[in-house]
Amino acid sequence: MANTREQVLENLLEKRRCTINDLAEAVSINPISVRHHITKLEADGLVDSEEERHGVGRPRRVYYLTEAGLEEFPSRYLRLTGGLIGSIKDSLPKKTVEKLFAGIASEMVADHTAEIDLASLSPNERIQLLRKLLASEGFTAEIKMQEDKVVINESTCPYYHVGQEHPEICTVDGMLISNVLSAPASKTKCVLDGDNHCTYEVDLIAMEQINQMPEL
Repeated sequence: MANTREQVLENLLEKRRCTINDLAEAVSINPISVRHHITKLEADGLVDSEEERHGVGRPRRVYYLTEAGLEEFPSRYLRLTGGLIGSIKDSLPKKTVEKLFAGIASEMVADHTAEIDLASLSPNERIQLLRKLLASEGFTAEIKMQEDKVVINESTCPYYHVGQEHPEICTVDGMLISNVLSAPASKTKCVLDGDNHCTYEVDLIAMEQINQMPEL
């Protein structure tokens, strides 16, 4: 049986972003004890947190694994994932691989919008949806308006380690952004190229129903 520290880390790995109450329920201990473990994990540099808006009311604080936290887990999972992607690339034509990743992105969007009429959303509503979707998939992203475009800065990426060997996987979040905003997403920075974060830009004019864009 894994100890409490390991259980907390495993739940953050599986669910990507959790509140103290989420972890308390998953690990079956009280929130005060979870906070004690989280404080130690933060001090060790394995866990970080940020405030996240969640409906009406005050933002909630969510916790996620840092890069050091991700490295706590056995590398065999990364090797397995990398090996599977390598086999797919070796077995299928490039165009087919691209379609495969596009399909993954489409399924992610479908999972998060099963009860939402995406076509009826305004540009601003799409941006708010994108924030939630990226967060739930393990990205720490800042989305802001800049002149005539939407700029998405991703400071953490769940694909980072696999992407070092198979950069093709980085197309998934770009396609995900394009699907939600219904406009092409242009990647201008990438951590795999040595940048501090990945950046995507989307032209406002290209977005659907661009009548009014309230300030974010």
